[in-house]
Parts: sequence; C-alpha cells; structure tokens
Amino acid sequence: MSIRSRLFATVALPVLSASLMIQPAFADSLTAPFEVAQEGEGQPSPEELLLKRKQRQAEEESQGQAEEQQPQAEEQQTPRKKRQQQAEEQPAAEESAPQQAEEEAPRRKKRQQQAEEQPAAEESAPQQAEEEAPARKKRQQQAEEQQPAAEEGAPQQAEEQEPTRKRRQQQAEEQQQTDEQRAAEQPGAEPEGGTTAEQPATEAPAEQTGEGEQQPVPGAEPPATAEQQGEQPAGQPAPEVVDERSTEERQKIAEDPAASDDTVVLPVERGAAVLDSDKDADIAGGNQSRETRRKQREELRAKQESVEVPTDDASAQAAIPAEAREEIPQKIEAVLSEEGERVEEAPTFTVPQTTNIINNTVINNTVNNTTVNNTTENNVTEVRVVEEVDDRVILGVGDRIFVRGDDRPRLRRNSEESFYETLPRGRVRETIVRPGGYRIVTIYNEYGDILTRTRVDRGGEEYVMMYAPEYEEDRPTIVDVGYDLPPMRLSIPVDEYIVDVAEDPDRDYYEFLSEPPVEPVERVYTIDEVRHSARLRDKVRRIDLDTITFATGSAEVSMSQAKTMRNVAEAMNKVLEKDPGETFFIEGHTDAVGADQSNLVLSDERAESVAVLLTEVYGIPAENLVTQGYGERFLKIRTDGPEQENRRVTIRRVTPLVRPVAQR
Repeated sequence: MSIRSRLFATVALPVLSASLMIQPAFADSLTAPFEVAQEGEGQPSPEELLLKRKQRQAEEESQGQAEEQQPQAEEQQTPRKKRQQQAEEQPAAEESAPQQAEEEAPRRKKRQQQAEEQPAAEESAPQQAEEEAPARKKRQQQAEEQQPAAEEGAPQQAEEQEPTRKRRQQQAEEQQQTDEQRAAEQPGAEPEGGTTAEQPATEAPAEQTGEGEQQPVPGAEPPATAEQQGEQPAGQPAPEVVDERSTEERQKIAEDPAASDDTVVLPVERGAAVLDSDKDADIAGGNQSRETRRKQREELRAKQESVEVPTDDASAQAAIPAEAREEIPQKIEAVLSEEGERVEEAPTFTVPQTTNIINNTVINNTVNNTTVNNTTENNVTEVRVVEEVDDRVILGVGDRIFVRGDDRPRLRRNSEESFYETLPRGRVRETIVRPGGYRIVTIYNEYGDILTRTRVDRGGEEYVMMYAPEYEEDRPTIVDVGYDLPPMRLSIPVDEYIVDVAEDPDRDYYEFLSEPPVEPVERVYTIDEVRHSARLRDKVRRIDLDTITFATGSAEVSMSQAKTMRNVAEAMNKVLEKDPGETFFIEGHTDAVGADQSNLVLSDERAESVAVLLTEVYGIPAENLVTQGYGERFLKIRTDGPEQENRRVTIRRVTPLVRPVAQR
C-alpha cells in the first residue's frame, strides 16, 4: 500500500466517517424536546419539557415588565448595593476572626464573671422573655412581611397590591391576637394536631422536587390568603358524630353497601362518610341525622328490593322523555344562529339574589328530624355578598358560605379570538376561537350560569357539551335540587366508587372514567346545579388525586407531583378522543385548619391550578374542565387538625348529568 493510501486510511477516512455519524445525532438532539417518549435515566419527561418552556415564557414576560419599570426600580437599588458590599467584605472579617477572638478573651471572661454574680437577673429572664415574646413575634412577623415587598416590588406594584397586603396583614394580626388570648385563657393547652396554643396548627409541607424547590404550575397564581389566616366565623358548632362500629364492620359495609341502610364511611381511623350528601347530613344533625337517613333508606329498600346500577349513560337517562332528546339539535342550532349585539368588553354578571339553601340545616328533606315534604322550593332565602377576592366572590346564606369563581379567563387563554354578544332575556353568548379553527360557544344567563356550551369544528360538526332547559323566573337563582331526592343508597363497593391514585396508580382510569352513574338520572341538570348539590355529584364516581399535595396556604403543584397525573390525564384524553363533548368536574378541598373564607378561596385556586396543569401540560382543552372549591366542607378524615388527606383535588366525569346522551 502506498504512503498516500495509508494516509487516507488512517486519517481522512475516520474523519469522514465521524462527520457522517455526527450529523444525524445532532439532528435528533434538535427534535428530542418535542418528542413524547418514555422517561429514562437522564432524559427529561414531557412534563419537565413543557413546564420549562412555560417557565421560559414567564421569564421573558417578567423581563419585559422589569425593563419597563427599571427607572422606578433604580431608586431602590442603594440599600441593596450596600448590603451586597457588606457581603463582599465578610470574608475579610472572617479571616481576622481568630485574632479578634484572642483580643476579646479577657473581656469575655469578665462578662462571664459578672453573669455569675447576678443570679436574680437570670431567674427573672424567663418571665421577661415570656412578656416580651408576643411583641417580639409581632415585630418579626411585620418585618418578614414588609421586607420582601420593599426589596422586590416597584412603587407602582406596591400601590396596586396595597389593599390586598393590608387585608392579609390585618387578618394575620387578628388571628395572632386571638391565639394569644386563647393561650392566656388556657395556659399549656395543646390543640389537636400536636401544636401548642400559642402556635396555630399549620399544614405539612408539600412534596418537593429533587432540587428542594417547589415548582409552580404555569399560569397558576399564588393564593390570596393562607388557610391559617383570619378568624373563625361565629356559628353553631356541628353536632358530634360518634361512630362505634369497628374497622371490620365498616370494611364489611364498604364491600357491600347495598346490604346496609347505615351511612357508609371510609374504613379507616376517623374516616368520614363516603357520600358528600351524607357528610352534609352529619354536619347538620350528627348521629340524629344518621338515624333519620337510615330509616329513610330502609323505607326506600322496602319499596325497591333491588337497586339496578345503570349499564351505560343512556340507560342512566332512560327516564328522560324521547321527545326532549329529539328537540335538542334544533334548539342548539337556534341558539347558535340567534342574532345578537356584539359588545367590546366582557360583561359583568349579576350576583345571585336568592337560594333555597336554608341555613345549612336542610339536608334531603329533613330539618332537625322533621320532614318538609318537598316544600323547600317555597322557602327562599336571600343571598349576601360576604367578600370579593380578585375574580372570586364569597356568598353567604344563613351560616353557610360558598365561593363563585369565573372560568372565563382560563378558557380564553391561548385562544386566537374571543368575543361576546348580548341576547334577549338577559343572556350573553361567548365565542372562543381555538387554534385549528374550532369554536367554543357558551350561552350564559344574567348570573353567569351556563345554559349551553357547544363545540363547533371547522367543518361545522357540533358537539353538545352542556345543555339544560331554561327555568321559570320565580325559581331561586341558586338551587340545591338534592332536597327533592331521597337519601342515596350506594349499591357498589366503595373501591369501585372512589379511586385513590396513590393506592392504585396503575389502574385503568379510562375504564373507570367511562363508567355510567351509579343510579338513574332524573333529568338533565345545569352545571351550576351540579356545583351546588352534593346529592347530584354523588351520582357519579370520583378519582381522588391524593398524589397532588399542597403546602399550607398554597395552590402550587410541584413538577414531581405533576407527573403522577399522567395516567389520569391520558385516560381523560382518551375519553375526549371518543367524544369531544365530555365534561370533567374538578373539586378543590382543604383541611379544617383556618378560616372558612380563606379555605374556600384557597380550595377554588387549587382546583383551578390542577385544571391549568391538565391543559398546559397534558393538552386537555380548558372548555372540558369545570372547577369549584369547597373549602373544608367535605373532609375525608374527620378532624379539626391538619390532615394531608383532606388537602386534595377530586375529578368526576359529569357528562351524563349535564347533557342528554343518544340512546343505544
């Protein structure tokens, strides 16, 4: 072989081969972030890639805002520069520390001698410390609240946030004063949960990522209030529920609820009732209410010896007249083509005025063990506005409060266009144009309740998502239709009715979400009737996302916890591939620590946070998700102390409740 041939074989040929091998590898590296592949060692998951992309977008937006506010921020740089200079001088001070220690040794010895000569001062020190502790604690808390705002906020931002910050600070000070008064009246007392009377109970921290940081879901706003802030509203204490059944007895009922007329409870320590309507009854009447409902179920079973579980959505709606189903396509078309007047701004809805929810004491036709025989619709109670927090309104009726949020900003996110038209009878039509050309058309009444929601594809194909007839004008604006229904008899095992993701992460959630209601559906209901009736929601099964945990007062979901939703999200997407008109109801819950108002807002934020996660990370359309927070109303574990299992989010498929389905 010639020298030229050997040179080509040893140098040129390897270089040429390496260049050919590098090119496809480099191309693969460019497309890798957009592939949805299984996770491997050192390979980022789809959730991480999408979350990082959203975080970069948020950083770019915040950078643009920072550039606009730079002149104002420069005025506040002097104190920060001074602190930075002190930090740079600190190493030099540390180097001279040994020499200073030697010089100060005699003075330290002298101070120690003086301390030994003053035992009386030492004895009085604990007493003085106790007297000064509240003031010191208050000063420290004020300093912690004021320092971040002074360092990070521009003057303009501070002015905008001043009312909210003052309200939070005032609530925190009122709570601290209340705790100090309780501690003074009951020295040494320790509330449930293991905290002292001087230190209010707080929730356990949420799960963190490997870096030790809580990674927020893109688009999720921080909560307005914390669960431990604010005073507890005055009201009648809930009657105590004493469940003397053993764990084995409760487990036996949970395996075959249809064989018993008793309230079905979770077979765990301090387990609450399984059905939310039973939880409401326990709150209202305790054991007396349980006995009343047991007798009602006994009478119901005497009339219906066997309870048949519907086999599909159509059989669940068998009682709905066929004529009503046939009229729906024409009515939907009329709504879509109805002429309206376009408005430039999003309308503001009227706050509801009346309700048939009466002082939180009417539970399934029972008022203190007295049957009212379906006359609750005539007992209309006025609704009052308790507080407005951002885009949420807390409403009160009697001694019950509930929160009404506004889903429209979440639905309009990432849309190409959205506009409103006013229609006769106080109705409003909202049209949202999604990327790809399909439209989401929603009809609201004057209170913001959804009357219809339809998806219209580019080719004109329509998918009804929610539909219910309009009701007479003398009907209360907020209605719990569960008062007209008898107590529910759960007829399937509890583990087929509730799925805890943590206990069964590999379950086929598609099959579970495809299951029909557990009892017949009398008629088509509005989504707001579903919001306000635990009895209606009990008709459909639920998934408890107990792998999504939250820190005290937080609605943020960590990146590691977002991954635990993948199987559930994939099942939801599979359901939507079969029928884009499906509706999922997302409920937010808190534990019983803190004020009712704060917990209501926080639970609603938690439900919205999970909805944003499902849309931004897993691609589930926002219009297929409805959110609602219930605060501490539906505890899973009966305790007033901090409890992780009570801080949860629940998902239900409510499609058969809010729209008619085709008969098979």
